[in-house]
Parts: sequence; C-alpha cells; structure tokens
Amino acid sequence: MKATELSISGAWEFVPQQFPDARGNFLVWYDATAFADALGFELSVAQTNHSVSARGVVRGIHWADVPPGQGKYVYCPQGALLDIVVDLRVGSPTFGQHEVVRLDTVDYRALYLSEGLGHGFVALEDNTVLSYLCSTGYAPKRERIVNVLDPELALPIPTDITPTLSERDAKGPGLTELREAGLLPSYDDCLHYYESLRAAHRG
Repeated sequence: MKATELSISGAWEFVPQQFPDARGNFLVWYDATAFADALGFELSVAQTNHSVSARGVVRGIHWADVPPGQGKYVYCPQGALLDIVVDLRVGSPTFGQHEVVRLDTVDYRALYLSEGLGHGFVALEDNTVLSYLCSTGYAPKRERIVNVLDPELALPIPTDITPTLSERDAKGPGLTELREAGLLPSYDDCLHYYESLRAAHRG
C-alpha cells in the first residue's frame, strides 16, 4: 500500500495494491501497519459509518471539536465520488484551502483526514457508497458544519451537477462566521493532539 500526504498536512491518500484474476479482484483497503508507518500511530476505530448517495448528493463540510475531534479513514467500495478535504485549523499555513480526490472502484484509493480537517463529498453516480472508519463516536454537541457552498471556500462542485444537500448542511454557517464565533479548531491544539497520539503509540 502506498501512502502519500497531501498538500494539506494531516490529510493522507492510501492506494492499495490490487490482485485481479479470473475470479475477480482482491485488495486490502486498510492496513494498520501501513497507516502507523505513515502517521506514527495506529488508528483507533470507535465507529464505522456507511452512506449511500444518489448522483449529485453533497454531504459536508463536517468536523468535530478538537480535542478529541474525529479522525476519518474513508473509502468508496461502490460508485464514484469527489472527496473534499478543507483545512479549518486556524493558524495553519493552509487554512481555508482544500484538496479534492476522486474515490472510485478503479484505484480503490482511501483518504485519512486528521482531527480538525473538514470533510465532505460529492456523489458522481447513483448508489455511491462511502465507508468511514472513525476514531471517535458520534457526539452531537461536538459536531460542526461549514456550508459547502460558501463562496469563501470556493469548492469545485462539478458544473454538470445540481447539488442535493440536507436541510442541516444547507443552513450551515460560512467560514468567516465560524471563525469570528471562535468555533474553528486551533492548528496548535491539533498539532498537540496529533503528537499525543504518536507519543502514546511509542510508549
């Protein structure tokens, strides 16, 4: 499995080796050793999520308060989607920037998003499935949203798609509003939290 950190620190792409034959295909979409070699700690999985989306569905942008936040390892076993990472960590060199990675059943790549990074996706096909490994369980009081259509974010939603959002996501506040309210994660707090995970793994 090949692991590559994206331009936003704390966001990683994992590309598995595939073993196709006459029967079909085989791959490992999550490998704890490869993950720990790349990030310096093992992913503690507290919850697994599974979503099915029609073409045009947009989910996000979501994150959870840090600490403890919620790290997410996401994978698309059916369909195709554009997975969106947004750096919401105030003080980060890439604050407000985003990366978009296509997840599908061609490369079977996965993404890991560290705590403090915003996450969302756009389904490109009907019945697109996204599976999540989550480092913490769902905690409504810690869950946050920034509006995926906020012009300040300028996220690249394909022009041939009419976005379908939940009522909750559609009413999400913009980036500036969240920053002025002090609701965005601190880059320093996130770095300290990442180091605590590595220290616990080492010792």
